[in-house]
Amino acid sequence: MEAPAGVSSWGSWGPALAALVAVGLASLWWLSPVLRFRLKVGFYCVLCLLCSALTAPVCLLWNHGRTVRNMTIIKNVVRSFKYFYGVRFETKGLEHFEIEGPCVIVSNHQSILDMMGLMEILPERCVQIGKRELLYFGSVGLIMWLGGVIFINRKSTSNAKSVMAEVGQAMVTDNVKVWIYPEGTRNGNGDLLPFKKGAFHLAIQTQVPIIPVVYSSFSSFYNPAKNLFTSGKIRVEVLPPIPTEGLTSSDVDKLTDRCYTTMRETLFRLSGRPGEVNGGAPHVSQ
Repeated sequence: MEAPAGVSSWGSWGPALAALVAVGLASLWWLSPVLRFRLKVGFYCVLCLLCSALTAPVCLLWNHGRTVRNMTIIKNVVRSFKYFYGVRFETKGLEHFEIEGPCVIVSNHQSILDMMGLMEILPERCVQIGKRELLYFGSVGLIMWLGGVIFINRKSTSNAKSVMAEVGQAMVTDNVKVWIYPEGTRNGNGDLLPFKKGAFHLAIQTQVPIIPVVYSSFSSFYNPAKNLFTSGKIRVEVLPPIPTEGLTSSDVDKLTDRCYTTMRETLFRLSGRPGEVNGGAPHVSQ
């Protein structure tokens, strides 16, 4: 039986066209920083959704629902992401997490890559405070809920205060650490935004220490404004605990200033900018 007209010619041209398309895509990859950046970010989002969907059943089967113990499972999964992107971590001061009892951990907040940095050093029995909108991010919201993440409606001040009061009670009762981003939002400008005071109120109300954690600037390898997303190294430093025993609500501003100044100096040092400490944003945001 004879082949239909055009089939033989397509058979001879097919591999050539496939090769041409492959070369074109490769050229776009190397010549278009915008495309390369968007593809990498897109893959990161897909990776988060897929791994969350696969990890959720494991958490349900292993720990039977929402519990901070699921964070150990989640942490081990997310730690593998760095190998896809060539991100390396250099850590210092992890021994400061080895304190007895609960504490409040505060760190700088730069980009979507913060999740990798968080899970790289997350201590046992530690939950995060997150904005309520994240709860509706499909499988990512589900896995965060299963891991015990505490969601706050940032648009409702009264609701946030009520939740923080519950957080303080749960911290002491369940003996857990709480991780908070005091800037309140992502900030990739290489500096710190003014700190919101919720974390410091919480630490003083519960009389638990604050542990500052600082990540070096990602801007040398991750910069959305420049469509830059390459491999790189993140330096992380866990600073010594700051005690709050005996402090009252009147000491919140002073405690916030102390943490801000220390973390900002550390950020510039880790990022290779030790001479830029003076000046900059105010320490406290109302």
